[in-house]
Formats: sequence, structure tokens, C-alpha cells
Amino acid sequence: MSAISARAVAAKLLVPVINAEGSLASLDADIAAHGVAERDRGFVKALCFGVCRAYPRLDALAAELLRQPFKKRDSDVQALLLLGLYQLLHMRVPAHAAVSETAGAARGVGKAWATRVLNGCLRRFQRESVALQAKVDRDPPVALWHPAWLLKALRQAWPDAWQALCAANNEAGPMTLRVNRRRTTRDAYLERLGGAGIEASACHFAADGIQLAAAVDVYQLPGFAEGDVSVQDESAQLCADLLAPALEGRDGARVFDACAAPGGKSAHLLERFTLDLTASDIDPGRLARVGATLERLGLDARLNALDASSATLAETLGQASDAAAPSAGFDAILLDAPCSGTGVIRRHPDIKLTRRASDIGDLAALQARLLDNLWRQLAPGGTLLYATCSVLPAENAEQIAAFLARTPDARATTPEDLAWGQTAGHGRQLLTAQGGHDGFFYARLEKVLP
Repeated sequence: MSAISARAVAAKLLVPVINAEGSLASLDADIAAHGVAERDRGFVKALCFGVCRAYPRLDALAAELLRQPFKKRDSDVQALLLLGLYQLLHMRVPAHAAVSETAGAARGVGKAWATRVLNGCLRRFQRESVALQAKVDRDPPVALWHPAWLLKALRQAWPDAWQALCAANNEAGPMTLRVNRRRTTRDAYLERLGGAGIEASACHFAADGIQLAAAVDVYQLPGFAEGDVSVQDESAQLCADLLAPALEGRDGARVFDACAAPGGKSAHLLERFTLDLTASDIDPGRLARVGATLERLGLDARLNALDASSATLAETLGQASDAAAPSAGFDAILLDAPCSGTGVIRRHPDIKLTRRASDIGDLAALQARLLDNLWRQLAPGGTLLYATCSVLPAENAEQIAAFLARTPDARATTPEDLAWGQTAGHGRQLLTAQGGHDGFFYARLEKVLP
């Protein structure tokens, strides 16, 4: 595939994201479906992720270069302009190639007329780069690469940390592994990585975590196919530590992972403890990923596609032939709730384009329904762990405070002396760390015995 064609594919894949009609969730599969050669797939992915990551600034620069905005039907040409700017500013692509091959890619999206427009805009940017960047950077959301609504929310929530949080959001997240302690130890696996020439170090907080100095293909990892190791951020691995007091020494404890896909937390619990675990997800396709994850790791769980927010959850669990719904309730429930994803923007930079301020209230309402519904499935004395990959209080500390206020038999048991994160109401908040863990929130709740 020519360089021009690779850029054309990237532009096509960005169109639904730019128009807030799609995401990069299936980017790898979409790139392959377009017939991109193996050697070019990393380049296309880097272009798509990079444009989304820097979108607020790139879009502002594009507006300065255009006499009038492109019509929606020409969003592919807009995407090419953003791709060209991103290459000139952030990639080691020779400037002449960034300009000529991006402009030439207009033919690849069936818009040959746009070749001259793109060429003119990108060459003008080369001539006036310093002045144009200084002009757009007067606007803080542009300078910090965040949509205005999100920047405002971060400043309000974290007045002493919002700038560091923005900087972390604008970097690519590190590749972090979780060692399967049923098969090996972290120290032993670090030695295997060293022998394979892969530089890595132990995570600071997660006992099974290893952070790589640079990302690699998973099949370059020793023993990955055999289930020795998985990819999982350090923040997500802390789930098992918080549930340990409820699960250690209780073989066969009945656990329900309510929003389990893609299965990393379910797998980690099964690696750490001997459980009777039911994993569910509302999306059967995503639930299939949980099954594939567990199969690779040699682990077993019941899989059940259901809506955990449904008022008929108890009835559905009772009728399902492949799910154990104990009459006394589950001993532990994990609710990794649907959320804004504001703690993992660096891994899903399309959130900057697709998420809206109005989404937060809708998500908070869904989280509240899930909490109330799942609480009824928890046995007296049982533990519910609430988790999000968000850094917004409305989904986290405020959500848990409201739940405790309306739930007399619930009490918070989140430890206050943890080495990681910071106290946030009745929970624990990790903010996205540059070169470290993702942003995450946890609150541990116990159902008081009658």
C-alpha cells in the first residue's frame, strides 16, 4: 500500500469520529478491513490516535488556514488537513512528504479537487507556523488539547492538579502487564522479559504489575499465548487487592462481575482466588471477549449476557441455566460501571471528540440504577466494589455519597491508609499519571448485617 493510500485510509476512519458518529473502538479491525499492509498499520493507527489526541489544537489551526469550513460531506478532506498538520507538528515524517503525500491522498478519498486546497493550506502552515500556533494557543482549551467543557470540569474538580492531568491525558499511556500468579511470579517473569531483550520494571502499587519501557506486540511477550501474562493497567489491577479481604480464605465464594467485558478484572480475581464467579455484560459480543480472555488463561467462569440495570435482574439470574443466583445473594459484587472514560483519555483519545458535557448526567443516572439494583443481589455482610475509569466527582465521590445517603444498610469500608491515590469522599481516586497508571476511582461498600 502506498503512503498516499495509507493516509487516505486514516482519513476515512477519522470521518465518523470527527462527526461524533463513531469511535476508534475497533480501529485495528477497521484498518485490516481496509486492506492496509501489515507494515503500514502502525502508521495508520498512529495517525488516527494522534489526530484525536491533538484534535482541539489541530482543528483550531485548520480553521485559521481555511477561508470557510468544509461541508460535512467533505469531512474526509478535513481529516486529511488535520493529518497533514499532525505530521508536520508531531511526527518524524519529512515535511515534503507530509505535504505532498497528504495532499495527494485526496485522490484516494475521491476528492481530487482538494489536492490543491490541501497543498496550499499545508504550505502556508509551514511558512506561518510560529505565528499561527501563537495565535490559537491564546485559547486555553486549544493550548491544552482539551474540549472546553472538559477543561472546565477538570479545573473545578482538581484545582491543584488539572494542568498535570491534562499533560498526562495528552501522552500515550505505557504498556502494563499483569502476571498470572497461578503460573509464575513477577520476579521470574521480569527475568524472562530481560532474556527476551524487553526492558521492564515492577509497578509501584500493583503486586502483579509490570510496566514496559516501550510497547511491544503481545505475541512478542514470553508465554502470552500460554496465559502467563495479560495486558492490564496498574490502576485496574488494584481491584483484586481491594476485594481481597472479602475473598481470601473463602474458597467457592460467590462473586458477580456485573459489567465484565473485556474480562481483565474477572481474570485477575480468578488468578488470585478460588471463586464461583459469574461474569456478565449487556453486550453479547463484548461478553464473548471475556470468554476468550478466560480461555487463554485457563480459567473458568459462568458467562451471562444481561442488563445489570434491569429491574428484572434477580429474575433473569434465577432463570439462567448457566448462572448461579444464590437465594441469599452474592458474597461479593464488582461493579466496574459505564462511565465517561475521562481517566483513560490517553488510551482512547477519541473521547475528546465524542464525549459531551451532557453525557455526564446520563451516565451518573445509569450508575445510580446499577448500584441500587446490584445492592439487592448482595448477601448481608457482603462486599460491593464500585469502580470507574473516570476522574469526575459526579461519577465517583458524589455518586457514592448519594448512594450511602439513600441506602441505610450500606457502609463504606474503603481503606484510608493506601499507598496509592487520594481520599475522595468515601472512596479512593487515582489521577492519570504521566508515565504511570491510568485515572481510576474505587469505593468499597459493605452490606451491614441485620
